[in-house]
Amino acid sequence: VCESDFATNLAKEEQEEADAQDEYDKITQENKISKTNMEQDVKYKTKESKSLDKTVAELSSDRETENTELTAVLEYYAKIKERCIAKPETYEERKRRRDAEIAGLKEALNVLESETALVQRGRRGALRGAAAMQPMM
Repeated sequence: VCESDFATNLAKEEQEEADAQDEYDKITQENKISKTNMEQDVKYKTKESKSLDKTVAELSSDRETENTELTAVLEYYAKIKERCIAKPETYEERKRRRDAEIAGLKEALNVLESETALVQRGRRGALRGAAAMQPMM
């Protein structure tokens, strides 16, 4: 009886051990597959990361170039805008310019009046003298 109980228990233990070994082998195989997948993921993600870093570097360089170009264009636009867009004059500027123009015109009028007076006086004398010098016929 003892021997049969011992044999039964031994068979149960061996079966449990075999089942546990099968379970262990199955989990080990799954872990190997999982590890291989994860290593491949790391490999591909590392490659993708390097590719993205390169793309970021290129785009950053392009952005700097574009910003430099934009700055130059905006500076040029500001210069042209200053020259092309009419700005209203202030009252002081208009008054100063008008006063200068009036002073110039008054000076020109005085010059013309004094020259005209001199020319007319000279001509009157010349005409009278010329008329007096002509022999009468």
